[in-house]
Amino acid sequence: MGNRLVMKLRVAEVRPETPDILGVWFEHPRRPQLPAWSPGAHVDVHLPDGGVRQYSLCGDPEDRSHYRIAVKHETEGRGGSRWLHSHLEAGAELPVSAPRNHFRIDPQNGRHLLIAGGIGVTPLLTMARELKRQGTAFMFHYCARNRLGAPLLAELEAICGAELKTWMTGDGERLDPVSVLAAEAGAELYVCGPARLTDAVAQAALSLHWPTERYHAEHFTPLHDADFQPEAFEAVIASSGARLAVPADRSLLSVLTENGIALDSSCEIGVCGACECGYLDGDVVHRDVVLGPDRRGARLMSCVSRGQGTIVLDL
Repeated sequence: MGNRLVMKLRVAEVRPETPDILGVWFEHPRRPQLPAWSPGAHVDVHLPDGGVRQYSLCGDPEDRSHYRIAVKHETEGRGGSRWLHSHLEAGAELPVSAPRNHFRIDPQNGRHLLIAGGIGVTPLLTMARELKRQGTAFMFHYCARNRLGAPLLAELEAICGAELKTWMTGDGERLDPVSVLAAEAGAELYVCGPARLTDAVAQAALSLHWPTERYHAEHFTPLHDADFQPEAFEAVIASSGARLAVPADRSLLSVLTENGIALDSSCEIGVCGACECGYLDGDVVHRDVVLGPDRRGARLMSCVSRGQGTIVLDL
């Protein structure tokens, strides 16, 4: 896990947000305040079986007395959400990391367009709260099946007021990404939710030639490509000149760790951004869902990204 701070936090409250989404509040057992965070940040929650899961913070960054997350019960997931829904109760203690943020906003960048689907509302709710606080113009589009299954909806309505538009598919309401984006040209675009939503918004942005530096997305699941076949490559460490062979069946992260080069790591599936590092030369096959196009020319995620031939790492 590198040098990232991990704290043993107490569960202060557990409360259903919807029939399949659990709200969880963590507090420090001895300190009145937790480390600071900013809208869009997430934490790693360490489970008793050794698994680590990432959850966006959905509280108020100005209230550091607790961290708040919302956990969707994923029946087809890796088991982490099932354990939390089945076993977590107030008073329990779990290791929780200090927040990390790869999904930042800057209220000074002008008007913002926020698009969320289901549990993807969690990081964007914190953004809406901050934009409202700063007086920055924004519009929030929220997609869900129905109001009963829409987490944090009442809170979002209280924050946004007229700046919120809901799309309930159970009522026959469906977001048209092309129309929504066309009406918001020039805004900073942030999207988070299931793949069908983020993919549709990405295609709309592409068709409208949306500037890559103004397009920001966060994904829950790793990149899936059934046809991808990993190949062996070589990594050169720029600072030392060391040359490391990365076999086809191993990750760059594991080879670096084996050779005494410790990077933070958490999910190891390319969704959390913990193991990011720089590179100076070479062709990189990016396999993460964290880095935007504007950063992929110099940064990679060592848990999933691979090289073609030889790459030179900025380490």
